[in-house]
Amino acid sequence: MAEDLWRLTATAAVQRIQAGTLRPEALMEACLARIAEREPTVQAFAWLDPAAAMRAAAAAGPGKLHGLPVAVKDVLDTADMPSQYGSPIWRDWQPRADSAPVAWMRAAGGVAIGKTVTTEFATRTPGPTSNPANAAHTPGGSSSGSAAGVGAGFFPLAYGTQTAGSVIRPAAYCGVVGYKPSFGTIDRNGMKIMADSLDTVGVIARSVADCALFAGAVAGRDLGDPDRRPERAPRVGVCRSPTWDAADATTHALLGRIADTLARAGATVTDRELPAEYAALVEAHAVVMNSESARSLGWEMAAARDQLSPVLRERMEFGLAQTEAARDAAYAVFARTQAAFPAATEGLDVLLTPAAPGEAPKGLGWTGDPVMNSIWTSLHVPCVTVPAGTGPNGLPLGIQIVGRRGEDRAVLAWAQWVAAAIG
Repeated sequence: MAEDLWRLTATAAVQRIQAGTLRPEALMEACLARIAEREPTVQAFAWLDPAAAMRAAAAAGPGKLHGLPVAVKDVLDTADMPSQYGSPIWRDWQPRADSAPVAWMRAAGGVAIGKTVTTEFATRTPGPTSNPANAAHTPGGSSSGSAAGVGAGFFPLAYGTQTAGSVIRPAAYCGVVGYKPSFGTIDRNGMKIMADSLDTVGVIARSVADCALFAGAVAGRDLGDPDRRPERAPRVGVCRSPTWDAADATTHALLGRIADTLARAGATVTDRELPAEYAALVEAHAVVMNSESARSLGWEMAAARDQLSPVLRERMEFGLAQTEAARDAAYAVFARTQAAFPAATEGLDVLLTPAAPGEAPKGLGWTGDPVMNSIWTSLHVPCVTVPAGTGPNGLPLGIQIVGRRGEDRAVLAWAQWVAAAIG
């Protein structure tokens, strides 16, 4: 039995721990054995100390996450592990305090198993992590190590962050569940912030219920039990967003196939296009993300510019070149579309939309295009991706469920309904 403990969902594992039939040390030991087996290929970790992880598991206190191993994306500060932000500028940097997400995770009884690989400042140059389904392909980014680690069975829960598509896309590529909450749901204090108007702390796990458990525990919110079947079927709007042409034929077919499946399962399924103005979010997102990131990296740009990758330097120069008028216009697009989104989704419970343009691209030099995610991040709305089979190359596909800001509990419940209908 011990060798299979790493397969447990977080909800199943914590129930057994709290019932006294599973020790946190046994779960951690099984996860570390799995890591020893596959980490040389997957390379999900930026920092891992197995002995320290075992000591922490033995000392785990009670709480909603009692004894659960949790991976921490390496843009969230940790008092007992280096925080290097995917950049040589910060190599071996040791913060004195935990970030708020880590502090509240530990307060709920969770155990930090290690730090996971992120792209450079969670935005550009990828690390060495590979896709657990096929090591020749990217796991996505910027939450590369977190998504790959959950997919490989290294840990049941992981933190990710999203500025464009950095939780949803890698979770879809790695065949796991990703949840980007409504903006601000999980406190960001102690995170290496890039774009203050966009950066969102999210979670990656094996099930929707795991995401609700984890995010609810650290945010101090009741996100419900998504495994509890709703009394009715959802009203789903199939949304071919303004970026539909960027999706490949596999994804076009996937969305139609899933829509048909949901209709057969009892959902009311209709097409729902966003108004034309939402197309302006694509350009507005790029202006806001890069201009805010350039300001956030002020010290690095001044003191260590030569240690930034060329592509990141180029994007930061683009951000700094934006005029005040251009920035104000982009923020105005954000404000108008955010305010109008409830009306654009009136009569629906959720939207169904692609999680990524297709399967994970081949190679590790590019983490894939966030084009299917950035508009939702700009809107500050909750998004969940659930596994939706495999593509022509045998790599995982995901489907994205999107709701209105603040309706996270309902969105998680409907995401689980979708996952169950897909089977």
